[in-house]
Amino acid sequence: MTTTDLPASLIPTLPGQHYTDRNVFGLEQSRIFEQMWFCAVRAADLPTPGKFEKVQIGRESVLVVRGRDGGLRAFLNICRHRGAQICTEDSGEVKRAFQCPYHAWTYDLSGKLIAAPNLTSMPDVDRVQYGLVPVHLREWLGYAWVCLADEPPSFEEDVMGAVVERLGDLESIDRYDLDTLEVGRRITYDVKANWKLIVENFMECYHCATIHPELTEVLPEFADGYAAQYYVGHGAEFGDDVKGFTVDGSEGFDKLPGVADDQDRRYYALTVKPSVFINLVPDHVIFHRMFPLAEDRTVVVCDWLYTKEVVESGKDVSRSVELFHRVNEQDFEACERTQPAMSSRAYARGGVLVPSEHHISAFHEWVSARISG
Repeated sequence: MTTTDLPASLIPTLPGQHYTDRNVFGLEQSRIFEQMWFCAVRAADLPTPGKFEKVQIGRESVLVVRGRDGGLRAFLNICRHRGAQICTEDSGEVKRAFQCPYHAWTYDLSGKLIAAPNLTSMPDVDRVQYGLVPVHLREWLGYAWVCLADEPPSFEEDVMGAVVERLGDLESIDRYDLDTLEVGRRITYDVKANWKLIVENFMECYHCATIHPELTEVLPEFADGYAAQYYVGHGAEFGDDVKGFTVDGSEGFDKLPGVADDQDRRYYALTVKPSVFINLVPDHVIFHRMFPLAEDRTVVVCDWLYTKEVVESGKDVSRSVELFHRVNEQDFEACERTQPAMSSRAYARGGVLVPSEHHISAFHEWVSARISG
């Protein structure tokens, strides 16, 4: 059957090769992850000068560090001498500088080359020019977003614009004050599936009644298969007997101070391509960062964000964490179950999308355009 033979109710997906082929993933690395704004770290995780995190973005290892001036900076994690990785640990702290463990070339927190064996005998070496290669960085919603492109795309159009496209305006997300919230719990998931399967799963709720019993108890409309992202500005309403966004529907915490009355008792889901999911509920925010590492492996870091008062007072966040932790595990298990079938001859030309999933085709068209451009 060709795509022209499909019933009007069905739309074709991407072919299976797009989820298994190393060359396709290589194009996604070079033309998507290395060209777009990519959410790297929670800014508050680097509170003092010298604190750093190492993240993998596309094919590049990137260091994000707090400078002595208090600002965040990002650099490629590569020594300019012979190309050794400067930092191999995922996070840490340096006092004043990074030193390459191979030949001891040393860089200050602004990336400038400040020392190397026999450097004084090479006065023609420009210490800024041979400093660490900088990476563009913007802070928003309490996270550091980086872009490897020489000329990054508009942050306002690509990142903020995705929020406007989903919610209708920026004010709607500003009311949650994400930059003032604190991490109450963080869970990292190592998912044996292609990143696109995870995005597609998050974008639809046709599966919700089947695999998310706890979520559909809290958000009954999800049982009908229509995701919260289906309509601009729509938030899924809590069930009548539900008191909070918790695993058993019991009461959560006080509403975040800025959340409007029409946002209360509602759940909003957003996708910021290529690698961020944001979940807004009245008393906390759930923020996913994806790190695609291979055509069949994606690391997802999930932060549960609460007010400073909730975190510092040691209040029990387990019931609100457990709800979406179960959702994550259920979703990722489904993606891992799907990944092996992507190489089957039965999926060589792809599958189909039903009407409540038709909006996913726009994501497929976007990916195809990016990697073919």
